[in-house]
Amino acid sequence: MAQHWQEILPIDRYQVAANGLLHEYDRKVLTFLYQPLIGSTCFSLYMTLWAELEENRLWSESSTHHLLMNLLGMNLKDIYEARLKLEGIGLIKTFVKTDENGRSFIYELSPPLNPEQFFLDGMLNIYLYRKIGKNHFARLKRFFTDQLIQEEKEYQDVTKAFQDVFESATPASLQYLQDISTDIEAGENQQFIGRNEATPIQIDHSTFDFELLEAGLNESLVPKKALTTKVKTVISNLAFLYKINPIEMKNFILGAVNPNDEIDIEELRKGARDWYQFVNYDQLPSLINRTQPAAFQVQLDEPKTQEEKLIRYYETTSPLTVFKDRSGGVEPSEANLKLLEEVMIKYKLPPGVVNVLIDVVLIETKMKFSKNYVDAVASTWARLQVKTVKKAMDLAKDNKNAQNERKKAGKSTNKKPIRKELIPEWFDESSETAAKDASQENKTEDEAKKRAIEEKLKAFRK
Repeated sequence: MAQHWQEILPIDRYQVAANGLLHEYDRKVLTFLYQPLIGSTCFSLYMTLWAELEENRLWSESSTHHLLMNLLGMNLKDIYEARLKLEGIGLIKTFVKTDENGRSFIYELSPPLNPEQFFLDGMLNIYLYRKIGKNHFARLKRFFTDQLIQEEKEYQDVTKAFQDVFESATPASLQYLQDISTDIEAGENQQFIGRNEATPIQIDHSTFDFELLEAGLNESLVPKKALTTKVKTVISNLAFLYKINPIEMKNFILGAVNPNDEIDIEELRKGARDWYQFVNYDQLPSLINRTQPAAFQVQLDEPKTQEEKLIRYYETTSPLTVFKDRSGGVEPSEANLKLLEEVMIKYKLPPGVVNVLIDVVLIETKMKFSKNYVDAVASTWARLQVKTVKKAMDLAKDNKNAQNERKKAGKSTNKKPIRKELIPEWFDESSETAAKDASQENKTEDEAKKRAIEEKLKAFRK
C-alpha cells in the first residue's frame, strides 16, 4: 500500500462533486446502516464533504486538504485512510490531475444503497448483522420498513389514465416544436440534476478461479449457460465473504440447481451461509482491514536494514499471507482461520500487529499456533494498546530477552545439547550478540595458539 504522503499533501486542492442528488433520507441510511461498518471517522469525512455542496448543486468550490484537516480536527493519515474505506465501500470515487499548478483531486460522492438494496445485498447485510447482533439488526429492519397498503382488499383504484386527462398536441401547436427541439437536451459539458442509484458492492470476477469451477462441474448436471453474469457476480461475492474455494463452491452450486437447469441465487446464498455458520460455530464473518491501516504504519521511508524491510513486510501483507508464508505455503486450517479472525475482532489488533503475533506464537509453540498462547499475547497487547508493528516487535524482543535472562539465572551445571531454532533475527538480539562473542573468543584462542607455535619455532632455531 502506498504511503499517504506519496498520495496526498495538505497543499493539494480538491473539489467535491455529487453523482446525482443526495437526499435527506440518505443521512439515515448512512448513520444507521453504513456507520457501524466504516466507523465514525469515515462517516464524518463523508458528511463534511457532503456539506460542502450547496443545496441542489453538483459541485463545490475548490479547497485545500489543509482546510479539511482543520474542519475535521484530523491528521492527513486518518483522512487518507478514511477516504480509502469510503472508496472501497462504494461511497466515493476519487479522480486526480497533476499539472504545472500542482495536484488536484475530485471527490465524487455516490449515494448509499437504499434500504431494500442494503438488506438484500448479500454482503453488507451479513457484515452488519455480525457487527450489531440479531436484535438491533431486526430493529433497524423495522425502522426502514412499513406496512403495505391493502389496496386490492379495502380500496378501489379510481386513478385516471393519462389519456383520460390530457389531449395530444394540435397541428397548430406543432410549429413550436422545431424551435425548442435544440433546447430539450442538456448542453455540451452539462448534465441534468437528478438522482442516480447507487451501485452495489461487487468483487472482481478475476479474484475467483471460474475455470477450475467449471472443470469440476459436470455439464450434464450444471450446463455452462447456467453460469450467467449475475450468477458469477454472486459467486465472486460469496467466495470473498465466506472464503470459499472453487472446489467447495461446486457443492453449493449443485445444491442450488432448480428443475429448469438454472442456479437459484437465494438457495446458493443460503447454502454458503449455512455451511459457514456450521464450521464457525454459528458465527458470521466480520468486515476487517486487509492490511495495516495507513494511520498505524511507521516504515514510511524506503527500508534499508533487514528490520526495516521486515516492518514493511508486516505492514503491507495480510495476516493470511504471512501465516501461509511461515507455514511453507500450506493453507491454514479452519481452526487457525477462526483464531486469526477472533484476534482481529475480539482484541481489535491491526493486521500488521497480528502479523508479528503470528511469528511470535509459531516460534514459541514450535509451529503449533496454540490458542491459549495466542489469547495470552493478544490480550496483553490489547491492554497495552499496541497499534504499530514496531511496538509489537519491541515487546516481543523484550519478552524474549527476559526469558533468556531467567534461563541463564536458573541454568543447571549439567550442560545438555540445545536445539537450534530458525527464528527471525529481530526476535532474538541476544543470539546475534552471543554469536559475536563466540567469534571473538575463537579468534583470541587462535591467536594464542599461533603465538605459542611461533615461540617454539624461535627456540628451535636457536
